[in-house]
Amino acid sequence: MDALILLIDDDESLRRVTEYNLALAGFRVVVAASGREGLERFNAVRPDLVVTDVKLGDMSGLRVLEKVKQEAPEVPVIVITAFGSIEMAVSAMQQGAFNFITKPFDRETLRLSCRKALELATLRNRNQQLTEEVNRLTGTEGMVTVNSAMAELLQTAVRVAGSEATVLITGESGTGKEVLTRLIHQNSPRREGPMVAVNCAAIPETLIESELFGHVKGAFTGAVASRKGRFQSAAGGTLFLDEIGELKIDMQVKLLRAIQEREVEPVGADRVESIDVRIVAATNRDLAAAVAAGEFREDLFYRLSVIPLHLPPLRERQEDIPALAHHFLKIFNAPPGVDFEKEAIDVMMAHHWPGNIRELQNTVERCLILRRGSRITAADLKLRQPRPTGEETRPQFDIPPEGISLEEVEKNLIKKALEMSRNNRSQAARLLKIPRHVLIYRLEKFDLN
Repeated sequence: MDALILLIDDDESLRRVTEYNLALAGFRVVVAASGREGLERFNAVRPDLVVTDVKLGDMSGLRVLEKVKQEAPEVPVIVITAFGSIEMAVSAMQQGAFNFITKPFDRETLRLSCRKALELATLRNRNQQLTEEVNRLTGTEGMVTVNSAMAELLQTAVRVAGSEATVLITGESGTGKEVLTRLIHQNSPRREGPMVAVNCAAIPETLIESELFGHVKGAFTGAVASRKGRFQSAAGGTLFLDEIGELKIDMQVKLLRAIQEREVEPVGADRVESIDVRIVAATNRDLAAAVAAGEFREDLFYRLSVIPLHLPPLRERQEDIPALAHHFLKIFNAPPGVDFEKEAIDVMMAHHWPGNIRELQNTVERCLILRRGSRITAADLKLRQPRPTGEETRPQFDIPPEGISLEEVEKNLIKKALEMSRNNRSQAARLLKIPRHVLIYRLEKFDLN
């Protein structure tokens, strides 16, 4: 066997006998004579399995178990002791021990326990690898969530993936609109085709038509050869139109025609070409407001938003921050043992995250590069300061000479908070800085249920 076992025991004679028996069974073994030395060896060699006595002199073996599980939950730990009790065994198993063996024991008992622990660890590792591969193939990699609203959104996205309906994804910058599009694409019948992404805001106005629909040779200065557009390149797959709200009105007309007629006319051509693509559009703008302001065509808005999906900002799903941060540690291949201190997690949970998941990802990558040790501290985060909270940010109200109804002001503020949170009561309560049960009382008081 290639498995490496760390054996921690302060009894030299027993340690030597146990080391010999494990080596005879084919294991590689490193030893430590104390809890402190054992933890140092653990961090230095990162074994596949830890076997520790309970009484170590400088610290309890249960404390070693706790530290190992904090550093590497995937590493199994077997606890051995000559002073076993039911309470101690229960405590060890609750802390994550694989097995609890009382002395005296025969050598085959320990060998068998080590083999089973390593087999289970291998199976868990393979399961994790398979899960990550499934996530990669289905497009769910990076869509980590424990938030109920976000989970429901992902389920909706998977359900609509099987249709040909046009999808409009809204949300702030950095919330993962392209990742959600990839999820839809990978779960659709078009998964074998390409997914082509276009940032409409990044293409000069004079070139956007050619980029989308293509052009023929000589169509304009510099067109030395015919070129396919993004619609043609995405044939049989999905076309992702990001920042769709930045398109000018004249291009909106041509895009609407392409979507409705399922055909495009390359720049300079005297013919049209049929297209076979699924359209997913995204924007961080309020397109309904843009329609009202005459900046976006109403017919195109309704054509794009057959299936509307809204990605909430990270500050509205704070419970996802720890899982996302650890996900990015894995994505950036963090060395074994590198993790966040609790204070760092607390700081991240309290941060406003104006850049959303993209900002969190960049923060984790920066911490990995600039960290001073294996534990990432709050100081390592170097987060931008939160928005000002003084008088300058408080809404100012003018009281008219005839007076104003305080209840009406309160009622309107509650309506606005519910609108901003899309009727999420918990989020509305956070926006109003009141407990959720107080908000529910006021909803009943003002008959807003």
